[in-house]
Amino acid sequence: MSSISSFGIMPGVPIGALTTQATPIVKQSASASSSAATDAKIEKSAKDFESILLGSWLQQAEQSFGSLPGGDEDGDEDSGKEQFQGIAMQSLGAAMTNSGGIGIAKMISKQLHKAQDAEDAKVASAATAHQSNK
Repeated sequence: MSSISSFGIMPGVPIGALTTQATPIVKQSASASSSAATDAKIEKSAKDFESILLGSWLQQAEQSFGSLPGGDEDGDEDSGKEQFQGIAMQSLGAAMTNSGGIGIAKMISKQLHKAQDAEDAKVASAATAHQSNK
C-alpha cells in the first residue's frame, strides 16, 4: 500500500480527472516540439528541392554552352568529365540556394507552411469536437 501512495496514486481517488486536465498540456508541449521539427523539415525540403533544381538547370546550361558550333567534339572523350561536371553543378546549385537562391525555396516553404497550418487547425478542431462529445 505504501508503494502505491509513493507514486502519487491514492486508493479511492479517481485518476481520470487528473489525466483529462494533463492531456491538453501534454499535447500542447508535444505539438510545440513537433511543430519546430516540422518547420525544420519543411525548410530543409524546400532548400533541397531548390538546390537540386538549380543544379539541374546549371548542368543543362553547361552542356548546351559546352557544345558550341565549331568546337572539338572528339577531343573530350574523358569518361569522368560528365560525372565531375554534374557533381560540380549540384554543388554550385546548393551554394546558390544556401546564399539565398532565386526564391523558389521561399515560395515552396510558404505553401507547405500554409498546408501544415491548415492541417493542424483541422486536427485541433477535430480534437476539440471529440472532447466536447465526451
